[in-house]
Formats: sequence, structure tokens, C-alpha cells
Amino acid sequence: MSTTTYRLGSSGMVHTPGIVRWAIAGYWHKPDRKQLVKVITEGWGVPQAAAVALLSGSVPHTVEGDAVVFEA
Repeated sequence: MSTTTYRLGSSGMVHTPGIVRWAIAGYWHKPDRKQLVKVITEGWGVPQAAAVALLSGSVPHTVEGDAVVFEA
């Protein structure tokens, strides 16, 4: 099974590491999961399965400057 490397960059309006940290922290609360996944999928164009893997912690991620990098 092949993996894709995702690099979620920041902009002047959005600091990606902070958004991802917030979404991971809230992912434990099951009623919020769908909306948190939507933030990642629609905000950065990441497939749903990759967003779930990131937020659930099933794949590691790194912060490189103002970007979040992970493989899923």
C-alpha cells in the first residue's frame, strides 16, 4: 500500500500547527469528529481517510516551520 506525504501550509490568516493541534485535542469528543475532519479536508484538500489518520493520531506528524507534515 502506497502512502502520500501531505504538507499542510500556513497563510497570513491561518497558523496550521495551531489549527491541527486544536483539532487533535478535540478529536477525542466523538460528536465533534465529523466537523473537525471537515476543517482539515476542506481547508487543505486532504482526503477524509488521511484527515482521520492525522487527527486520531494513527500516523505521526511533524511541524516544519509553519507547516504540518505527515504521511497517510
